[in-house]
Amino acid sequence: MKISDIQRYDSEKMYEAYEKWPEIAQENYKKDLSKLQFRNIEHIVFAGVGGSGTIGDVMSSILSKTNIHVNVVKGYLLPKTVGRNTLVVTTSVSGNSKEALSILQNARKSEGKFVAFSSGGKMKKFSTKNNISYIEIPEIHSPRASFSCYLYSMLNALEDMIPVKKTDVNESISQLIDTKKKISSTNLTHSNPALSLAKWISELPIIYYPWGLHSAAIRFKNSLQENAKTHTFAEDVIESSHNAIVAWEKRSKIKPVLIIGKDDYAKTKQRWKVLKEFFELNKIQYKEIHSSNGSILTKLVNLIYLLDYSSIYRAVLSKTDPTPVKPIEFIKSRI
Repeated sequence: MKISDIQRYDSEKMYEAYEKWPEIAQENYKKDLSKLQFRNIEHIVFAGVGGSGTIGDVMSSILSKTNIHVNVVKGYLLPKTVGRNTLVVTTSVSGNSKEALSILQNARKSEGKFVAFSSGGKMKKFSTKNNISYIEIPEIHSPRASFSCYLYSMLNALEDMIPVKKTDVNESISQLIDTKKKISSTNLTHSNPALSLAKWISELPIIYYPWGLHSAAIRFKNSLQENAKTHTFAEDVIESSHNAIVAWEKRSKIKPVLIIGKDDYAKTKQRWKVLKEFFELNKIQYKEIHSSNGSILTKLVNLIYLLDYSSIYRAVLSKTDPTPVKPIEFIKSRI
């Protein structure tokens, strides 16, 4: 692959937005944003779909070992458990997602505290009219390419309310800088892990993941579907051992991708070993992608960076423009 190939098929230069992810993350984490000061929050609901939904998944993983109960809503309805100690975080990059707007409209009748993040749109108008806390964040190219901008802006604005260490945030950004050197379009060689993965998943990929890296795996599935326009499957490695593994009795063109954490739980490590043994005995080729060292935040954002970039390379290799999402536009025009 040459840079001219990327420029030819990536007509709206999505790859250039990804080149800036480390700088965007650093800029938005340090930006002078209003710090939200709601007190006695014991429950947080992250509401959003698509690229905005990924942020909720990542936040849920980051907070999984804290005393804060977290729900991620990718639909229209709030959990019945929302109360006076609940913070509802609604996110829509466009500001016009009907699902996020539906959740935000609950602010009129709910005891929970609400905040909205968007680049404007109907969410901004509704929040202003109804005196709801609102933080405007710009869109970078497209909702999915805006991930680093939105995640680090939210870590910034929610800093006083969520127990995420500044050292972990800074570590994740530092690692993003190192990851960029390996995966960006300035390194289109065999040493680029994102490009190598894109070349390998030439047919139907199935992504196996441990629960702690769920958000990165689901994001990769979504990015391959949106950018490379390819059917993709994702399976929890533990759950799949009780059902999906049986499907491998029949030969297929599906290519397994194993997303492995540097310090996965001991039982999960054992499961990986057994799964790989099964694949090898049955002559099923697979590809391993390992997380970086560091905090769960560092692991997730750097996996997402690598895997998202791989989906762009996969699009280019298949002579596909990663930006247009006409079927999504069709669905939105009908609802």
